[in-house]
Parts: sequence; C-alpha cells; structure tokens
Amino acid sequence: MKSTTDLIKEIEKIKERNRRVEKDKAWETSWTRRISVATVTYLLISIFLSIIKVDRPLLAAIIPSIAYLTSTATLSFLKGWWLKQNK
Repeated sequence: MKSTTDLIKEIEKIKERNRRVEKDKAWETSWTRRISVATVTYLLISIFLSIIKVDRPLLAAIIPSIAYLTSTATLSFLKGWWLKQNK
C-alpha cells in the first residue's frame, strides 16, 4: 500500500499534467494560433505561386488562408454539435 505522501505526489503529478493538457488545448483553439497558421500559409503559397508564375499570386494566396480560417471557425461549431449527439 502506498503512503499518504506518495499518493499526494501522484495527485500533484496528475494535476500538473492536467494543467499542461489544458494549456495545449487552449493553444490549439486560440485565434493567435489560427492567425499564425493562416499567415504562414499565405506567405508560403504566395512564394510558391510566384515561383510557378501564376498571375496575381498575392491575391490567389488569400483563398487557402481564408479557407483555413473558415474551416477552423466552423469546426468548433461542428465539434459542439457532434459532442451533443455522441454523449
């Protein structure tokens, strides 16, 4: 049988892990992350489209970035709906 001290240490480890998981979850759903990913996507696609000589690459690169932002905005709505359906 474990001592009270050992059990307290285990509980503290679990609490610390839960704090890390919550922070990771908050980052994954944050607008800071979403905007960062959309910006990097825009820049990389702009470079690629420029290299392959697409007309107006800066304008064309907006489409995937907006699509990404739209998908992340709607996915949270769909996730909430799905969670309610699958209790």
